[in-house]
Amino acid sequence: MRGLRVVVGVVVLSGGLAGCGSEARGVCGVVVDSTSYADPAASREDVNSKLPAFAQSCDWVAFAAVTGNSEASPCRQDPVPIAATQAENPNGNPVVEDKIRAHRITEVLPRAVKLFDCPTEGQGSDVLGALRYAAKQLQAHRQPDSAHQLIVFSDLINNRGELDVNKLDLSDAARAAKIKQLKDQHLLPDLSGYAVTVHGFLRKKGSDPDRFPLLESFWREAFEAAGTTSVDLL
Repeated sequence: MRGLRVVVGVVVLSGGLAGCGSEARGVCGVVVDSTSYADPAASREDVNSKLPAFAQSCDWVAFAAVTGNSEASPCRQDPVPIAATQAENPNGNPVVEDKIRAHRITEVLPRAVKLFDCPTEGQGSDVLGALRYAAKQLQAHRQPDSAHQLIVFSDLINNRGELDVNKLDLSDAARAAKIKQLKDQHLLPDLSGYAVTVHGFLRKKGSDPDRFPLLESFWREAFEAAGTTSVDLL
């Protein structure tokens, strides 16, 4: 079931940073997993090959790292404001806009790659914490008529706090109960209106292949409960 497109949400955030003199793009989030997901060369290759094209659709980009304690982690990268502001391009000159975008967009990939090298913070991967931190950064830039977009480079093997997917009961009823618990405890991020793309989903598979489609179902249902409009698990 890997690579299945699940139509429950798409993630590009767009807001008051729309570029002057050119079509407004989205306000976006980038999540990079610095835990065991970062070990295979394919993980860094995914960021290098996928992120530049994604950034072209953004006016503003925020970052979050998956660590053992993602929300409280000091491993941060500042957001990149790609679009020109009104002060920078008061006349809406598309040439000025394109020049500013071309310069700033080159900052996105290096900042994301640096998150692969966050120091180890405890054991395991706090994926939900990284998603919550990304959503909080983007919340201030949301606008009703804008697109919202999130790209996640992670296997989604959350094994910290209230969610350990390696030990999770994946029956239909148990999945629903766990997701309700996470939502009731405000541990699911608010991704209302987001389109989400995940690269590297279950890249490091365990020994029980029967769990793979059930884990995909769990994450599909969890993202849907978080409010996404679509999600790709690639």
